[in-house]
Amino acid sequence: MSTADDVSQQDAVIIGGGFYGAAIAVYLAKQRGLKRILLVEREPTLLARASLNNQARVHNGYHYPRSFTTAYRSRVNLPKFVRDWPEAVRGDFTKLYAIARHNSKVTGRQFERFCHEIGARIQPAEPTLRAIFEPRLIEDVFLVEEYSFDSSKLASWAERELSICGVHIRVETRATKISKGMNGSLSVAVQPNRGPEDLISCRYVFNCTYSGLNQFKGDFPGTRTALKQEIAEMALIQVPPMLQGLGITVMDGPFFSMMPFPTRGLHTLSHVRYTPHMHWKDVKDVDPYSKLLQYQRATRVDRMLRDVGRYLPAIFDAKYIDSLFEIKTVLVTNEADDGRPILFEKHPELPGCYSILGGKIDNIYDVLEKLDAEKF
Repeated sequence: MSTADDVSQQDAVIIGGGFYGAAIAVYLAKQRGLKRILLVEREPTLLARASLNNQARVHNGYHYPRSFTTAYRSRVNLPKFVRDWPEAVRGDFTKLYAIARHNSKVTGRQFERFCHEIGARIQPAEPTLRAIFEPRLIEDVFLVEEYSFDSSKLASWAERELSICGVHIRVETRATKISKGMNGSLSVAVQPNRGPEDLISCRYVFNCTYSGLNQFKGDFPGTRTALKQEIAEMALIQVPPMLQGLGITVMDGPFFSMMPFPTRGLHTLSHVRYTPHMHWKDVKDVDPYSKLLQYQRATRVDRMLRDVGRYLPAIFDAKYIDSLFEIKTVLVTNEADDGRPILFEKHPELPGCYSILGGKIDNIYDVLEKLDAEKF
């Protein structure tokens, strides 16, 4: 990684070295011609937080029957993601979506019709695949097209491309303040874990901190969009032979997903009821990462497995390995329909400052489309 220790004048400062921050930095350098770009990341490495600690799913729309826009955008974006990051995409597994007989918000027929409406591939699963489910609780099972991604491969891509583009990177460094600078510029205060605070002058700031969007002092006004923070647990399991090579989602209600997790060679297990441990309304000066650090992280995997096993009995032979605990940030306005639109806000109080949040990895294309319309 290159460093920016002697660089106090920049065209753009990007705060957050996750997938979105890295992709936006590469875009600004390659597509928009910005020459001096600084990327600031609080962790020791890139893509070490939400980009890593998640379900590793590249969505194709199936997950969102109550939000047509989110579903359709996922269906449109998936082939682009597969094209642009082929080394990180894994499609060597069979993906099944099953519909529960009770408490589901969508029936099998409705789900099938919805998939046809968004143009997503779907077909009835063969009997051998249906047989792994408890028929008294599962109405229908479908074979679909969906992928997982390897975040370690995405991190390697980010390091390589950022180096090629000449993007300066500061890791183990926090941006603490965004303020108005001289002559229409912006000023960003950055604080390394070891060393004095620096002030960086720039034309543009891209706030890509995910859960830390509102944790800045200075003139930063906060996002106009209300956010909710969750502490979420993603269990990592070693699945039994019967479930090897499968990704399974039972929906749409208080149900679960089991997805390959290529970074660790395991599967993630998430449950709508047990994955969220606690939540709160995002406010300034309540640092979500500090709350996570102080949280005791007692796993709920036993409760997950107990409920999942009612629908998928073979899961009782899985071996629990570990849990990923991370902050999950969602837009309050989309809690009812489970939609995952991007947050893309310009701050009139700080011309040139953008706050950007994506709920899914394939949302990056929605962000880049927004940036295409901006004049730099």
